[in-house]
Amino acid sequence: MIQKKYSEFLPSLQSAEELAAQVDRLCGSIDLLRAQINNEVQRDLNVAIAEFTELKQQLERNTLILSVLKKLQEFDTAIKDYNAALQEKKYVVAAQQLEKARSSLKLLESRKGFELKILKALGMELTVQTQNMLYQLGEEWQKMVVWKLPPSKELITLESARQTELHLCTKLLKEEEIADSPVTSVLQAFAILGELHTKIKLFGQLLLKCILKPLISHPSLQPSVTEQPEAVVLRFETIEPNSEPSSPVEVFDKIRLVLEVLHTQLLNMPVDECVEGEKDGCTVLAQVLGDIIWEELSDCLIQDCLVYSIPTNSNKLEQYVEVIKSTEEFEKALKSMCFLKGDATDLLKYARNVNAHFANKKCQDVIVAARDLMTSEIHNTVKITPESSVALPELPDPMAGDHVKMQKASKTLRNEMVNLENETKLSQHTFSLPACRISVSVERLMELAYQTLSEATASTDQCCIQLFYAVRNIFQLFYDVVPTYHKENLQKLPQLAAIHHNNCMYIAHHLLTLGHQFRYRLTSMLCDGAATFVDLVPGFRRLGIECFLAQMRAQKGELLERLSSARNFSNVDDEENYAAANKAIRQVLHQLRRLGKVWQDVLPATVYCKAMGTLLNTALVEIISRVTALEDISAEDADRLHSLCRTMAEEGPRVFAPLPSESENRKYQEEVPVYVHRWMTFKQLMLILQANLQEIVDQAPVAAAGSLSLQEQ
Repeated sequence: MIQKKYSEFLPSLQSAEELAAQVDRLCGSIDLLRAQINNEVQRDLNVAIAEFTELKQQLERNTLILSVLKKLQEFDTAIKDYNAALQEKKYVVAAQQLEKARSSLKLLESRKGFELKILKALGMELTVQTQNMLYQLGEEWQKMVVWKLPPSKELITLESARQTELHLCTKLLKEEEIADSPVTSVLQAFAILGELHTKIKLFGQLLLKCILKPLISHPSLQPSVTEQPEAVVLRFETIEPNSEPSSPVEVFDKIRLVLEVLHTQLLNMPVDECVEGEKDGCTVLAQVLGDIIWEELSDCLIQDCLVYSIPTNSNKLEQYVEVIKSTEEFEKALKSMCFLKGDATDLLKYARNVNAHFANKKCQDVIVAARDLMTSEIHNTVKITPESSVALPELPDPMAGDHVKMQKASKTLRNEMVNLENETKLSQHTFSLPACRISVSVERLMELAYQTLSEATASTDQCCIQLFYAVRNIFQLFYDVVPTYHKENLQKLPQLAAIHHNNCMYIAHHLLTLGHQFRYRLTSMLCDGAATFVDLVPGFRRLGIECFLAQMRAQKGELLERLSSARNFSNVDDEENYAAANKAIRQVLHQLRRLGKVWQDVLPATVYCKAMGTLLNTALVEIISRVTALEDISAEDADRLHSLCRTMAEEGPRVFAPLPSESENRKYQEEVPVYVHRWMTFKQLMLILQANLQEIVDQAPVAAAGSLSLQEQ
């Protein structure tokens, strides 16, 4: 059994040993092959990679050199073609070749890590050739457009404008068709080189300064076009000088004539190459020029022409339709010449917005006129009486239809009603401003306010509102301007202070009813209580009163200063003391008389008497306090003090002369105790100074009663 198993295992063992021997031999072969690869093949592979990398870099370098040489060849070819085209005056081709050379040079300069010293020289050459071509193009342009300007740099005077001429060469245009003409070639070359905008901007500035603006500013200038064999000459002619600004219709016609001449001879030239059959897509010179100068030209037309054409009266607004129509036609003509593009411009919008501009201009004129009146002299006065009134335009009855019906009904009722009226009626002047003097400027100011409100009643709603508030602004401006502008005179001159007081009261008096008079004639937006000036009344009254009271305080101070030199009225038996006291009394009376003269026929009679009474009362109170403060009065002192008081008592009432007529002033002089509160006390003092002891004792109860009544007052 064992022998059998061994005989079966032995062949398998022998087969396995043979396989193991083969594996060992194979492993040896693999090791040998690996060693050969590491030692020989890898070295050869590294060498091949290095050679490939070097060849690749050399190929890239050669490719770059080839592309650079190609661009240099293109640059050289472009410069040669440029020179050839420039000699033949093919400016468009020459400009295109220059741009081609410039693009080649830019591409060369943009290559990083590859710099050639020749590039700097090429750049200088390109700059020289560009400037050379621009010079030749400039020479050609100067042949086409020739300016003859006066030596003066300022072209704003009429004489310098007359010396200005613009010559447009027509010979060049007649040689060939416009599309192939030298003019077109020059313009397109400028455009290709990027210099067209600069060149046309300079031309546009000269056109504005030397031709268009003078036509707008000087009404007597007229454009004149003269055709010569080789040129068209544009110059100015003068007509009879006119001080008034030109009408917009005339200005538009002048400018349109100039632009039509320019369009025919120059501005209709294409500035880029047009594709055949697509002429409408070309950009013409008029578009370039319009984009450059239109904004400034339209501003000039608005500020120097349309502004002055705005009506100053609402009745002339309907006539302004002609100006609007003329503006529309002017812009339409400019669009047909390709000078303008798009919809309505600021010029047309300004013309169409005439109502707003009229309101603004009217308000501005009103404020300027009002301020001129406020800064004029105050002392130019006019006498107003209760019968005086501001001349009002006739306003239609706001409720005429209802008024008629009410009249019929009221007549019926009146016949049926019992007369319940009081037989005693108020005077028709009860609520009138008393007679006084006001400044002529203030009277004109009120007339201006009434006229402005009257015009507001016939205006559009927006204009009506603006004019109404312009009138309110007039009075608010008066409140701020007059006290500041005339401050020094109002403080120093009593008469001006009195006139200013009257002015303020006069304005306040009219403001009470000013809004009511126009309330139902203004726009409905102002009829709901907004159309009033009553809120300004207290301010104006306070303004006048404060100014006059400040003057009264100054006059009181002067009176007390004069009385302070009377040496307290003590020891008047001494000649020096008596002379000083007498001088003080005379100075006080002189000051009161002087005030009476400057205030006479200026202040209302009652205000005059109250003012003079207050000042005289101030002097009497000072005299009474000084005399009663004396402890011991001798008989001689009493006589002299009585003499001084008698002077005051006799001369004092004479300062009450509010009116020029002496006979009319008597009633005011007889009412001195009404205006001078201490008058009776002063008279009592005079009696005591001449009374004996018994008479003084008898007068004591009367004096006490008088003192009590004065305290109650």
